Amino acid sequence: YACRALPLEKQSPQNPKSKIQNSFPFHFGETISTELANYDGTNEKYGVYGRGEKGIYRQETTEVALFNVANDFGLSDMHGNVWEWCLDPWHENYDNAPRDGRVWDEENENDNRYQNVLNNLDTLIEDERKHVVRGGSWYISPRLCRSACRGDYNLRYSNSFGFRVVSLQDSPF
Repeated sequence: YACRALPLEKQSPQNPKSKIQNSFPFHFGETISTELANYDGTNEKYGVYGRGEKGIYRQETTEVALFNVANDFGLSDMHGNVWEWCLDPWHENYDNAPRDGRVWDEENENDNRYQNVLNNLDTLIEDERKHVVRGGSWYISPRLCRSACRGDYNLRYSNSFGFRVVSLQDSPF
């Protein structure tokens, strides 16, 4: 949702109008290039997406906002660079998903672990379940950098993920 930079009610998987709002696979359009994001653009079979062209492979993460293509929320690097860890535990599909933006975790629905993520970071990191990751990575094909693409990983056993820190400077919270 953060990648597409649209309000939740306009892009929920249960809302058929969401396809009208932004049907592009990337927040900047129909295709991706290594001029717009950090991913492996050299693979003969998987190095291009759509009408895109083969690009380069930087073989490492890059500085945030290097590509200067922020979305409408002002967020950069939403495609490629590092997989972004989401708080949601993995679900095979979107059946019964909440529509209000809250974390989808039936197992811990009534505790307060998501009310203050920083205070509960140890608990969240120790969670043995697989969690959703999004955004692709520097070592992956452009197809996996699409905003609709998601993966499932156990975060305790990987060192290739990041998470986005958001500052709510003008927020009333």
